Amino acid sequence: MAFAMNDKVLADAVWQTEGTGLWAKRAVLVVLGVALLTVFAQIKLMIPPSPVPVTMGTFAVLAIGAAYGPRLGLTTIMAYLVVGMLGFDVFASSTAELNGLEYMMGGTGGYLVGYVLATVALGALARAGWDRSVVLMGAAMLIGTAMIYIPGIAYLGVLYGWDAPLLAWGLTPFLIGDAMKLVLAALVLPLAWKLVGKARG
Repeated sequence: MAFAMNDKVLADAVWQTEGTGLWAKRAVLVVLGVALLTVFAQIKLMIPPSPVPVTMGTFAVLAIGAAYGPRLGLTTIMAYLVVGMLGFDVFASSTAELNGLEYMMGGTGGYLVGYVLATVALGALARAGWDRSVVLMGAAMLIGTAMIYIPGIAYLGVLYGWDAPLLAWGLTPFLIGDAMKLVLAALVLPLAWKLVGKARG
């Protein structure tokens, strides 16, 4: 499939409008996206043998990137980060005592940068039509997941030193859960396109 930024993403295909209505639609989608990111970040499941709970935050990040496209996805993830920066408890492990910039500059900071990169990447790949195929969507999710981990682990190295067990801290405990989320998103997006097609038929 040629990589051409011309296909619609899901956000373009539903609730179609133009002019003032288009801007209203985008504003609603941004607010909805921030709300979904906040809710999904709080969903935690234990998946043995992983020693850490699996959160659905990364699933929401990647799914919103694919569903919204690069521009609206970027606007949404930046709005989410601004809300978190202001001290609201929107992140997976933020608390009343640790939130805002203090939380964002801690060990999670690199992953939050990865959220931005992954959202734009998933949006671009979806715009190129990768979200219509389970196989291509799975590949897109793998790329997006890597773009979250690379700055996340790199920032851990900056904070704690490169001799620290960075992969044991920031990668391997999450692999099982992320594999499950990758498969889920790879199935959900193409299915959503099929449902949109049926609704129009």
